[in-house]
Amino acid sequence: MMVSQLAKTLKGSEIIKIGNEVNELKRRGEKIANLTIGDFDPSIYPIPTPLKDGIIEQYGANQTNYPPADGVAVLRESISELILERYQLDYFPNQILVAGGSRPLIYSAYLALIDPGDKVVYTTPSWNNNHYCHLSSAHGIPVQTSAENNFMPTAVDIKPHLKGATMLALCSPLNPSGTMFAKKDLEDICDLILEENKSRGAHEKPLYLLYDQIYALLTFGTNKHYNPVTLRPEIKPYTIYIDGTSKCFAATGVRVGWGFGPDNIISKMRAILAHIGAWAPKAEQMATAKFLTQKDDLNTYLNLFKGKIQTSLDALYQGIQELKSAGFKVDAISPMGAIYLTVQINYVGKTTPDGDLLKTSSDINFYLIKEAKVALVPFSAFGTDESVNWFRASVGACSLEDIVAMLPRLKSALQKLK
Repeated sequence: MMVSQLAKTLKGSEIIKIGNEVNELKRRGEKIANLTIGDFDPSIYPIPTPLKDGIIEQYGANQTNYPPADGVAVLRESISELILERYQLDYFPNQILVAGGSRPLIYSAYLALIDPGDKVVYTTPSWNNNHYCHLSSAHGIPVQTSAENNFMPTAVDIKPHLKGATMLALCSPLNPSGTMFAKKDLEDICDLILEENKSRGAHEKPLYLLYDQIYALLTFGTNKHYNPVTLRPEIKPYTIYIDGTSKCFAATGVRVGWGFGPDNIISKMRAILAHIGAWAPKAEQMATAKFLTQKDDLNTYLNLFKGKIQTSLDALYQGIQELKSAGFKVDAISPMGAIYLTVQINYVGKTTPDGDLLKTSSDINFYLIKEAKVALVPFSAFGTDESVNWFRASVGACSLEDIVAMLPRLKSALQKLK
């Protein structure tokens, strides 16, 4: 059967492929430390009780009809207050767009800004930008980052690629690395964008910044989240933010996300989503609006939630560092934010007990699934080359006990490689 060229050339998700392998082992009764999916086990990380109660209450009040295309007014008002208080970002409710999670917002931003062949610059590793470029027929320009700068880009990395580009897509805290922008690095990148836009004529498209900060409330220790408009207010006309409840409140299934930015861009994104219909359910919107104003409940939940996430990340980090100190070819970057730990497992070229040569990071991963009963995601799933031997470990769907119990299995599996 003939399908579109887009459908024929669309690449499947490597994360789903790994997940299928994990699910098959679970079906056979195997106990797996599943560090793959950027989700939460609700038995370990439930959503805030006031939010859950509020959703039930709103369904009881029959809030089951279509919501407004841009989101219910009370939610957009609550978001406006939240981002002003948390990030010193001053946006009116009509500059805020609510949708069923962040994915429709990112996709609608691409469709609102990108014509076929337009240049989109994004860093690797990063989540899904390569696929959004494909879906929007953009000319994607991946920029490789390095472990030396925690896989976060610098102005030096990005500058050679901005001439003629329509969009720069950034994320902090970053999926997949759990690392964050240093203030100076983000300031320098903002200055590049402003400099590039000053060089363009009145009838040329500007260079826009798509800034995904869905993990902004999940930062650890002294690490601080920075955002472009607070650092450089003059970049506001060119910046579209992506945010929401999914990660900071363990509410991935609640499906309430929001974007905000210039009126002229947000209105076009709203029009696109009106045709797609990717709205957040009305009851969930109403409950979220109320919860965002319950500051004591919100802060209490965040403090407990962040503490549990950090404890799991720290346990995994310490375990990897102990293996490194024992002579194993592994490493990890100290967790800064989000729910991820960046782990290096440098065993390409080694041979398994069955005589199989590990040629790529994917080979290493599937060996560890089989032998150590631990599943990670190689950075190749986030746009890097298969030779990059770094992995994402996501702790949201795995208990602390399972993480601790996995570490001796990992050690044993690595010892068996020759």
